[in-house]
Amino acid sequence: MSTSLLLVVAAVLALVLLGARLFVIVGVGTALCFLLLTDDPAQISSLDRIVTKVEGLTTKNVFLSIPFFMAAGAVMTRAGIAQRLIALAEAMVGWLPGGLAVASVVACVIFAAISGSSPTTLVAVGSIMFPALVKRGYPEGFACGLLASAGSLGCMVPPAISMLIYAIVVSGDAAVDPSELFLAGLVPALLIAGLLAAYSVWVGYRVPGARDPFSWERLWTALRRAGWSLTLPLLVLGGIYGGFFTPTEAGAVALVTAVVLTVFVHRDIRLGDLPAIFVESATLLGSLILIVVLAFGLNDFLAEVDAAGRIASWASDSQLSTFSFMLLVNVLLIVIGALMDSISATLVFAPILAPVAIQHYGIDPLHFGVVFVVNMEIGYLAPPVATNLFVASAVFRMPFGRVMKAVLPTLGIICAALVAVIYVPTISKAAVNLRRDVALYETFPWEGRPVQAEGPGDVAPPGPGAADGGPAPGRKLSLQELMKAADAKVRAEDEAAGDEAPEGEGGAEAERGPSPPPP
Repeated sequence: MSTSLLLVVAAVLALVLLGARLFVIVGVGTALCFLLLTDDPAQISSLDRIVTKVEGLTTKNVFLSIPFFMAAGAVMTRAGIAQRLIALAEAMVGWLPGGLAVASVVACVIFAAISGSSPTTLVAVGSIMFPALVKRGYPEGFACGLLASAGSLGCMVPPAISMLIYAIVVSGDAAVDPSELFLAGLVPALLIAGLLAAYSVWVGYRVPGARDPFSWERLWTALRRAGWSLTLPLLVLGGIYGGFFTPTEAGAVALVTAVVLTVFVHRDIRLGDLPAIFVESATLLGSLILIVVLAFGLNDFLAEVDAAGRIASWASDSQLSTFSFMLLVNVLLIVIGALMDSISATLVFAPILAPVAIQHYGIDPLHFGVVFVVNMEIGYLAPPVATNLFVASAVFRMPFGRVMKAVLPTLGIICAALVAVIYVPTISKAAVNLRRDVALYETFPWEGRPVQAEGPGDVAPPGPGAADGGPAPGRKLSLQELMKAADAKVRAEDEAAGDEAPEGEGGAEAERGPSPPPP
């Protein structure tokens, strides 16, 4: 390791130990990388780079949806939405063995679809359900680990902020449509929630005490009280997948709906409370913008030193199989998630790893995006940073070491789900393929990037198509793309036939003269 690199690492670690803000750490680290590790340190001497990044960020429609979703989540969190959703979840599944724990998982899933934030979901649901679970006889460690893990689903259940950030930072062949990434992440999120619910049922068999009997009257009452709150995720997701509006427009719809529901329908908050709520969410957004912009500067440095190319060359020289590469990437991401904030990890490492996985190994862009986000969910639970563990320690008033121990069983369940998501792409792609009206099942590319398409509608072959804006590897071609490819093939064959014609012969081509250029 060179002296310059050691200086950069030492400076960043010193800032971390001093408790510096995240944007300071990212900014100083970026500046030192340009000053010490590039041939042209003057690149960082001007503020033009930062101004350009801010300007470019405002042109990304995906980013414009984030303030809307953040404000909508803040409004819904301030209102009494969590209590209504918990009551509904208890009425639905409270009669099962471990029903109250299962209801906690269901409530986390529904609230995550409203807030889009893991820590917010943990605070809103966990502060209510943890005392209830302990009072009902569940072990404190189980209740803490379950709620911390279920609360982390906020980074996977649409409209998750982490998914929007991923869609912003990846580009080229790795670019994904945020609405399709939402849909691709929904089934893995439900898989993890289902496994956590099954674990809750298993523990519930050993918890003494009578369970509440199922009651249609209770369910109807809870549904009537929470029904309006459920319209928000249904309206947002239904509007996106139904093609009625884009994710950016969905954010605006979510905010307006949240204000109408909380102020005029439930009357949980007053109009006079809205300015303070918006100021709070704007403050969080401002810090997020700083981190995103400075991380983009770091991405420029990584592009300057061709970090993605070096990783691809190393993987090729090491003769890593697709299986080994994905396993190594996920171990790396779990370690990174344990040391960095999940959003920062996405901003820095997604633009590096995604192109390698897609261009060199033929991983589907949406599939890799979901795998990345699941790793970030694990990052919310993996010490030493582990945002959700710190939140759980504060909310449940438990020592941090005890929280770390309590989360291990549920963390193991999520890791098992991650392995399934990695090597069974259908889990993440089935819903998207159903929407595209193509075959649901997709195999894992064990042999790396596909070499040749087998026929109409199959994956695109490697080559210049991706660089020219063509379809990403592993994606089914649309009818328009097939027609365009067929037309290009015909033109290429005509040109080849013209080049092979003997000079001086007066064939049909000679009589027609040179072909006009394609329109």
